[in-house]
Amino acid sequence: MSKVSKAVVVFSGGQDSTTCLIQALNQYDEVHGITFDYGQRHSEEIEVARSLGKRLGLVSHKILDVSMLNELAISALTRDSIEVSNELMENGLPNTFVPGRNILFLTLAGIYAYQLGANSVITGVCETDFSGYPDCRNDFVKAMESALNQGMDRQCEIVTPLMWLNKAETWALADQYKSLELVRDETLTCYNGIIGNGCGTCPACLLRQRGLEDYCNNREQVQSDLASKCQK
Repeated sequence: MSKVSKAVVVFSGGQDSTTCLIQALNQYDEVHGITFDYGQRHSEEIEVARSLGKRLGLVSHKILDVSMLNELAISALTRDSIEVSNELMENGLPNTFVPGRNILFLTLAGIYAYQLGANSVITGVCETDFSGYPDCRNDFVKAMESALNQGMDRQCEIVTPLMWLNKAETWALADQYKSLELVRDETLTCYNGIIGNGCGTCPACLLRQRGLEDYCNNREQVQSDLASKCQK
């Protein structure tokens, strides 16, 4: 009997994690989701993730309360009193950066994968076309993977399908799985908690919209670029 392939997807209900989830459902026998409630500014994403998880067919979907992160990590995404800004802070990072967030999320997702017997943790972080967060870089992910494998004495790969894709190519990937409209209309990326096209002015919405416009205007070229990257 062949071994059942299992994966855990870090799932926020946004464009990137939903695209990763859709791809995973086509690549693994069992796909489990894990969503984190850390008192985030756009808390509506939790209900969006819950709804999409049911619709897309997750085997299980764990929603964890990690609100202690809100107490420690001061950011525009954890404090309503801090306005989301397009300007960088003095340290060169966006004020939407939540320090330690992906360290915590990947650690907990790795523990969940251990309990499920899954050998893959999938996350939608990206170094090519991102918001400047240091915990979205490939070097960070590889360091976390090494730490988890050493700390739990078990091989588990952190898979990053979007790491080297720009936003247009991420849209192309969703389209490849016949899910562009679902991702466009039903995911929540907006920092102000508006589903679909969002507010249109926050950094997340601007990045998402530019990518969609680029894909729609250069569909064949973007699809070709995506195919070339996927073959590497």
